[in-house]
Amino acid sequence: MKIKKGFVVRNVGGECVVVPVGAMSKTFHGMINLNETGNFLWEFFSADHTVEEGVAALCAEYDVEESVARNDVQRFADILLQNGFAEE
Repeated sequence: MKIKKGFVVRNVGGECVVVPVGAMSKTFHGMINLNETGNFLWEFFSADHTVEEGVAALCAEYDVEESVARNDVQRFADILLQNGFAEE
């Protein structure tokens, strides 16, 4: 999975937000708020990785059980894919 081109992460008032740029700004008119973990995963999936690689990366970065990481990464990936922010 990989985040589609046309989005950038910005720090706005101490919060990480994703905003559309270029052609993507014509079809998506909003911002995506990311918590610390969401920002980590967004940056990770800016390059092409599998969900399993995301689980391993999340476990390496944070003190989290693998089952919890798997659930969180899968849910994050599902949301990105369902909303057209990423591609498989």
